[in-house]
Amino acid sequence: MSRISLLTCLGLFVTFAVPSSAEEPLHKRIDQLIAAKAAGKPVSALTDDAEFLRRASLDLAGKIPSIKQTREFLVDKSPDKRVKLIDQLVASSDYPKRMTDVFHVMLMERMGDAPAWRKYLSTAFAENRPWDKIVREILKADHQDAATLGSAFFIAKRLDKVGQQTTDYPGLTRDVGRLFLGKNFQCAQCHDHLFVDEYKQEHFQGIFAYLQNVYIVDMATPSVAENLTTAKVNFMSVFKKVPKEIGPALPGGKENVPPVFKKGEEFVKAPDPKKRLPGVPKFSTLALLSEQLPSAENKDFSRNIANRLWFVVMGRGLVHPLDLHHKDNPASHPELLELLAKEFVAHKFDIRWMIRELALTETYQRSSILPKGADKSPPELFLTAIEKRVSAEQLFWSMLEASGERERILASRKPEVAGTKTDPVEILLAKFQTAFANPAREPEEEFNPSLKAALFVLNDSRVLDLLTPKDGNLVDRLAKMTDDAKVAEDLYLSVLTRLPSDEEKSAVSKYLAKNAAQRPTALGQLAWALFASTEFSLNH
Repeated sequence: MSRISLLTCLGLFVTFAVPSSAEEPLHKRIDQLIAAKAAGKPVSALTDDAEFLRRASLDLAGKIPSIKQTREFLVDKSPDKRVKLIDQLVASSDYPKRMTDVFHVMLMERMGDAPAWRKYLSTAFAENRPWDKIVREILKADHQDAATLGSAFFIAKRLDKVGQQTTDYPGLTRDVGRLFLGKNFQCAQCHDHLFVDEYKQEHFQGIFAYLQNVYIVDMATPSVAENLTTAKVNFMSVFKKVPKEIGPALPGGKENVPPVFKKGEEFVKAPDPKKRLPGVPKFSTLALLSEQLPSAENKDFSRNIANRLWFVVMGRGLVHPLDLHHKDNPASHPELLELLAKEFVAHKFDIRWMIRELALTETYQRSSILPKGADKSPPELFLTAIEKRVSAEQLFWSMLEASGERERILASRKPEVAGTKTDPVEILLAKFQTAFANPAREPEEEFNPSLKAALFVLNDSRVLDLLTPKDGNLVDRLAKMTDDAKVAEDLYLSVLTRLPSDEEKSAVSKYLAKNAAQRPTALGQLAWALFASTEFSLNH
């Protein structure tokens, strides 16, 4: 394996691992497999530069580009400018923020948040930590490792309960299978799955055996620990009353039989009741899970993350839904999924490398406009770009960018409150999340406009304040222009990352003429109309 430096940009030096063989790069092989499956079906043309710039910026940086970046990109005649843009975006300081948002929503599904968890994810993506290492740290949840302490939130939040509720060990078991293996064993808790022959009760119970003795030490930190695991899990199907037992085991993997220790020798580090410190068992099921699940040999693990990264970039999984990998729900492109998983393992689970390769494909860069003469394009074939929902976080940062208020609002936060509940940025972001995010555990895959979101954009004072003239912001800049055609151009480039059509220029001019006596207010209303549009809410 050789390593080449591709680019020094925005103050960051980025390297990508590449195969030492003469084999074509992954993005070329992806396009070949997509084309082979197309079998003569009509394919959309490559997207224009404006659409590509907006799409890539949202996907890789989590926000639309600035008007300066847009103007520079649109006039750039370099044949490799798209490659350069992708490299700039994955090397930027916005990339780890974007990946933090993506994986927080993916792994926590809007169940809650914690500063230590956010810090853990942010640090991991800034370092480009390999995916297998991230998952190993999340599953081990080591309360003694200060560097990875926030990783325990994944487990701790799922064990947190209110009042007399029972601890949701089944829910934690289900989510480990769903999110890290791509298999939802929920319906196999009490019997073999009724509709998926491959999902067995022993699969659910084997994962459950790793997690059954975990408990919360401190939710505020957060941190978890383990009680001793001294026996296998006993279970029995509600249909077949045959007693069974299993030690910690992954589907298709080797069972771990709990060893027997002499009394007093069960711990590497004994618990200290006086100091309220938990012990560290010699037979740690979390340590076993963290070693055995995120491994190169575990094909379920590598296929799952390859499929999820494809979903993040392309808008739909090769296996869809994402957590139902089984033979009766095969990948739309089985060879492609195997290739992605194999290459991801070969490149040491390098997420930044994989994201870059996916963004370089013609598949990613196709237009969202249907091919000429076609009235539909099957989304599972990826022959036309899939319109993707813009997340609450992307909407927030994009609105700040477009309004020209991003730097002002970031400068308003004091260092001592940054990232806390009193941080003005976090307060405003929380409002966007309340208005635009789905309820906990509801997948955020489709664009679902809601009355709640519409009323928020229409009435929230902080949103409306973004559209009042302040020195240098969007509306202030527009108000200083006298040429309505240039106003329309600046407005559309700022908000929608494209030039307006002649019809749109005419509409802007007529509206401003009609409201000449209150021009700044009218300009704010025009900007609001674009912010509230479906076009702004979709990554197309």
